[in-house]
Amino acid sequence: MVRNSLGRLLPETFNGRPVLPYADPFSLRLERDHASRPLRRVNPGQSKLLGSLREAVEASGLKDGMTIATHHHLRNGDVLLGQVVREIDALGIRDIRIASSSVHPVHAELIPYIEKGVISAFECGVNGPIGEQASKGELKCPIIVRTHGGRARSIISGEVQVDVAFIAAPTCDEYGNMNGAFGPSACGSLGYAHTDALYAKCVVAVTDNLVPYPAAPISIPQTLIDYVVPVETLGDPKKIVSTTTRITRDPVGLQIAHYAAQVIEASGHLKDGFSFQTGSGGISLAVADNVRRMMREQKVKGSFGCGGITGYFVDMLEEGLFQALFDVQCFDLKAVESIGRNPGHMEISADMYANPFNAGAVVNRLDCVILGATEVDVNFNVNVNTESTGYLLHNTGGHSDTAAGAKLAIIVAPSIRGRLPIVRDELTTVTTPGETVDVVVTERGIAVNEKHVELKRELERRKVPVRDIRQLQEEIYNVTGRPRPLEFEDEVVALIEYRDGSIIDAVRKVKE
Repeated sequence: MVRNSLGRLLPETFNGRPVLPYADPFSLRLERDHASRPLRRVNPGQSKLLGSLREAVEASGLKDGMTIATHHHLRNGDVLLGQVVREIDALGIRDIRIASSSVHPVHAELIPYIEKGVISAFECGVNGPIGEQASKGELKCPIIVRTHGGRARSIISGEVQVDVAFIAAPTCDEYGNMNGAFGPSACGSLGYAHTDALYAKCVVAVTDNLVPYPAAPISIPQTLIDYVVPVETLGDPKKIVSTTTRITRDPVGLQIAHYAAQVIEASGHLKDGFSFQTGSGGISLAVADNVRRMMREQKVKGSFGCGGITGYFVDMLEEGLFQALFDVQCFDLKAVESIGRNPGHMEISADMYANPFNAGAVVNRLDCVILGATEVDVNFNVNVNTESTGYLLHNTGGHSDTAAGAKLAIIVAPSIRGRLPIVRDELTTVTTPGETVDVVVTERGIAVNEKHVELKRELERRKVPVRDIRQLQEEIYNVTGRPRPLEFEDEVVALIEYRDGSIIDAVRKVKE
């Protein structure tokens, strides 16, 4: 076993591969070229259309031990991954790795295929029952959780080699031109699928809306697509919305949002050219509502909003508060509708969004990001992967990517969640290092990382309730008491990979 720079104990190898311990957010360099894919030749008159997913699996050359990928833009409404795995099983193929952009609770249907050996590992984050059962030791299926930018990096660098990518294409023509803006399964941006289309050895477009050539507009072009398969359905776009996309009405959440907006204003970043990202939760949207009001009052013209886009950000774009939206995934149907009609609402790849090893990711241009947390420790490290039970229930998403890139990374969370304190001496799991976190905001007060002396002084001058993070912790403990530490077995069920490919923590089997 080895320890990384945060003191987290890691295995020296995991699932047959050496483990690179996390050192710091910015010093690691990659010395390798981009991965490559085979050249193709499609002659005039040659058709790419196939009659079924089974034909596509056979045509792709998929064999035992290979890796497949899908994207999660339909989120909990996706049915494609399950369809593909069923066909793989029917063909007797085993030991497949899943390198999708994310796996959601709907994909609990994969559990029987893990148990029978069709699926042997996940090269991606998992949300829900698969992570929970792995944490209990009920599933033997190694998991490597990556950030959105880290996944793009791993595929582009060749660290993860996708043999066959199955891309859910809400609109597609018979030559493979596609977009996500239109069709019965419209999901908006196809940002996560771009990297797969560029670097997978074989790319299959799967569509429930085959249109005459050429499909327009083109998000992913025909030059990257090997086969096209029509199916009855890709899923239910109504289930894209997996969390509330309404502003919280809870007084605690509103207080947190008010404090967070005061932090943004005090930081000096709220001026022309302001760039901003929030999540889709109620507190995050309440922060955005406060920021929207301040931008109106101060006549601030922002440069861009980014990340997973909600209808709330669409309203800010159409109101003229932002010049553009950079959209890697749509979080609700209003955002899906917008990307098809607003020229300033632009689809971007996960590579452009957050890959630390390109010529400059969008997250590097962020002034401010609002992020959530399951736990925060006294060194500002953040956990979003595991719950209070110790179970692996959540993907990292863009949490670590945006915290590293933004000038101001603000964590918003209630001080007590489920009768447990949010601020701990030590985290169950480290997702995002404290070096990249600037402020923690709760309803009880605001903790500012010691590297921001001037911001802390300005907040104190404005009579905002600033607390030392240890003082904040003690105030919370006075209400909740000190939580009892969870107990774990030695068995490692998953690794939490930092965006650069180093390992920031390990998730172990929970001792029952």
